[in-house]
Amino acid sequence: MTDTATHPALRAAGQIGLGAFLAFAGTAHMTFQRQEFQAQVPAWIPLDSDFVVLASGVVEIGLGAALLATWRQPARALVGAATAAFFVAVFPGNIAQYTGHRDAFGLDTDTKRAVRLVFQPVLMAWAVAATDGLGERRRRRLRRASRT
Repeated sequence: MTDTATHPALRAAGQIGLGAFLAFAGTAHMTFQRQEFQAQVPAWIPLDSDFVVLASGVVEIGLGAALLATWRQPARALVGAATAAFFVAVFPGNIAQYTGHRDAFGLDTDTKRAVRLVFQPVLMAWAVAATDGLGERRRRRLRRASRT
């Protein structure tokens, strides 16, 4: 297989994997891990922590479904960008879990919680790479330049 044939297959696998992961995580928010997710809601959020967990679960299910169903550009890249933005939006919760020394998801030491913080940017990059967000941006720029 050539590089050009491999990258689309890897991107598709990455997009499917991330979509399934988000759909599962969103379901977990609303069911069997609801209390675990509440440990991540920062105290400074002026909303009920259960509401935040349920709302973020709905968003995760929606993003997961969109990743599993959206394959045409530029919509595919927009779904990737929205997913990356979601990971940015929930990052304060991960920081709150670390700084508040809150146990959840087996993250029962500061070291484990810190390692998790490192992986949040990986999820952001995964969302953009799997949906070919940067490639789509480059192609749009080239199309605009060719019109001038």
